[in-house]
Amino acid sequence: MSRSSTCEGSTVNGDTKSVQRLTVVVSEQAVVKGATEILKVIRPDWGHDNVRFKLFTDGITNKLVGCFKLPSDSEPGAGTPEPEDVVLIRVYGNKTDLLIDRRKETENIQLLHRYGYAPALYATFANGLAYEYVPGVTLTPDTCTDDAVWPLVARRMAQMHKVVPDECTDRPALPAKLDQFLRLVPERFADPLKDERVWKVFPSVVQLREEFDALYRRLLKTDSPVVFCHNDLLLGNVIYDAARSRVTFIDYEYAGPNHQAFDIGNHFTEFAGIDEIDYGRYPGRDFQLRWLRAYLQEYLGEPATVTEAAVQRLYVQVNQYALASHFLWAIWALIQAEHSTIDFDFVQFGATRFLEYRKRKDEFLALRSEDD
Repeated sequence: MSRSSTCEGSTVNGDTKSVQRLTVVVSEQAVVKGATEILKVIRPDWGHDNVRFKLFTDGITNKLVGCFKLPSDSEPGAGTPEPEDVVLIRVYGNKTDLLIDRRKETENIQLLHRYGYAPALYATFANGLAYEYVPGVTLTPDTCTDDAVWPLVARRMAQMHKVVPDECTDRPALPAKLDQFLRLVPERFADPLKDERVWKVFPSVVQLREEFDALYRRLLKTDSPVVFCHNDLLLGNVIYDAARSRVTFIDYEYAGPNHQAFDIGNHFTEFAGIDEIDYGRYPGRDFQLRWLRAYLQEYLGEPATVTEAAVQRLYVQVNQYALASHFLWAIWALIQAEHSTIDFDFVQFGATRFLEYRKRKDEFLALRSEDD
């Protein structure tokens, strides 16, 4: 694969609508009330009596509420009419600003919206965003391997990997993000039970850093190019619209330049699910090769021919970078375990991912392609 820089390729022209910046702070315990205040500013023509709210529960980092404007002539008891307009309002989880550059997130959404790959951003507020609703359903471990779905995901990821960011850089996000996360892991967790559970599974932060540095040195030898990545393509961040045969990626909190193989490998690790993680769902070799061929056909474009050697090489890179995905999100979970107010067992999540990293490490690092 010849592409080696996020600064190569073509740019997209066109201005985005100005984004309103509000000083509102929305309480995690009163998101509907906060959403109502935001709507008064960004949708002042909406009548309160015709707005319905729906809390979404898929995420484990943020809280999301859908705001649906129903027709003013809709009658009570006559069923739910089609909404005239929908706004999504996302409230950031507690202390997530420690992990995420919110200014960069806003820029990412606007950049990808210019390409037609992300929903429109309507407003930012002190601890969240208001943006366009995308029709469809989020993927699940059962639907992500559906033949009507996965080629759409493969092609959309390839398209995103050819996006040219406004600030061109070849510096991958992975090592800096991992370093940032490790610095945020507490020496001792405030909850003694969590503290005990964590250190039964994880080595010290010093040892974790040494482990990752050794892993990353190995991964760099695979020569995976740096492209513009989503970096967090869990199944809940993929919206599938069956009527239009289209997928849309959402939540660009971690988007930025990174290794191509990390983005794909990270997506494959998410086939296991979140609430009931089952790594038996991690895609097998035959499925991966079909997925990667579809990806390369879009990524390389016409008239390039996708060779078997190119597919095999990417297969090795992807599975080895899947190890880095497990490592990164295991450390992320430790930070969430200390700070998040969301009712989720982050310690168990982190331990599961770290143990899967250890289980798969030797197997994946032993993979070789024909040109190795």
